[in-house]
Amino acid sequence: MTHTEPTADATPSPAGPPSPIPPDSVPLYGPRYQENPAQLYRELRRTYGPVVPALLEGDVPAWLVIGYRELHQLFSDPQLFARDPRIWNQWPNIAPDWPLIQYTAYQPSVLFGEGPEHQRRVAAISDALSGVDQFELRTRCEEIADTLIDGFAGSGEAELMTQYVYSIPVMAIAGIIGIPIADVGDTARDLVTSLDGGEEAIPAYQRVAARMGALVAAKRADPGPDVTSRMLAHPAALTDEELLFDVILLTLAAQEPTANWIGNTLQLMLTDDRFSLTLSGGRQSVSQALNEVMWENIPVQNSLGRWATRDTELGGRHIRAGDALLLGLAGANADPYVRPATGAPANNAHLSFAHGSHGCPYPAPELAEVIARTAVEVLLDRIPDATLAVYPDELTWRSSFQIRGLISLPVKFSPTAIAR
Repeated sequence: MTHTEPTADATPSPAGPPSPIPPDSVPLYGPRYQENPAQLYRELRRTYGPVVPALLEGDVPAWLVIGYRELHQLFSDPQLFARDPRIWNQWPNIAPDWPLIQYTAYQPSVLFGEGPEHQRRVAAISDALSGVDQFELRTRCEEIADTLIDGFAGSGEAELMTQYVYSIPVMAIAGIIGIPIADVGDTARDLVTSLDGGEEAIPAYQRVAARMGALVAAKRADPGPDVTSRMLAHPAALTDEELLFDVILLTLAAQEPTANWIGNTLQLMLTDDRFSLTLSGGRQSVSQALNEVMWENIPVQNSLGRWATRDTELGGRHIRAGDALLLGLAGANADPYVRPATGAPANNAHLSFAHGSHGCPYPAPELAEVIARTAVEVLLDRIPDATLAVYPDELTWRSSFQIRGLISLPVKFSPTAIAR
């Protein structure tokens, strides 16, 4: 199974000729996203305002929306800012092997749905997720976390991203969705590769799609107590193709953001004195750290996207029909319009879970928080004296303009015997 490429008879058709590339467009790729994206978004706001002329990989033009009010408008007006990418005016310039095409080309998934059709798909997802017992999920996450920690507790050192952080969400999600345990590791690695771009992005996505296609077929033949089976049995009457793309989306949306929510929270608690002072206590500050990360170091910092259905104005910019608009979640969360002079707000008014009809469906945010909170709390309980094994400025971050996550998080601690 591959992405669905736009075709000559695809409807709706591109809304107009390709827009010219503004000469001051900002590339959304390269090492600047590894260094200090928060500072970058502040500079972009000062220079360009709330809507930034930008270039995706291959110098494909788009508008990066980093104003809180402007992004809220984008989420709230699906008639003007559509989710269906087939109206994009850049399709004549997009090569079949463009690294981001698997997340941009139209697919029959809930991600690109509109109106009643979208509501039908969201209902199936929300009802299926509502069948997940959050107490059982926490217990399962505790078991996963303890087992992973058992593997390195006696050594006195660990690389948390590979040995802990990435494993917990995908193992928990595998049980929720019904993914065979044998596919868990490869699926997690392919999701990372598909999001980071480059020449391996499309093959990695195709491997994920092939595994999910096999999962749908298996659950159709032999249903179980899992989300995929509940979606198959839902009154929405999803086809196998619809279910395939929605299960891919669920897996992607659960794994990558949640894993990096965990990693970024641990990084904050290991490097910021406000949290390290209470590291041995752990539980008192985990909630605050999780919230702060969603404001300050959001796992999904930018996302594709919306497309203008007609010529309009946004943030003082002339937007042409068919132009792509990127969801600048990190930039919007840092907008002084919603931020106090210092520190992150102690509320969830951030846009990290998006907003409106295409926001994360209930109860997905709650399930993600159960996984993330449990992962952080168990690690702090089991290894209370963990410290970074490198200087904070030696930590390296992924170069993806979409995902804000660490490549590695090495720690050292007092070796402990496995006793639980």
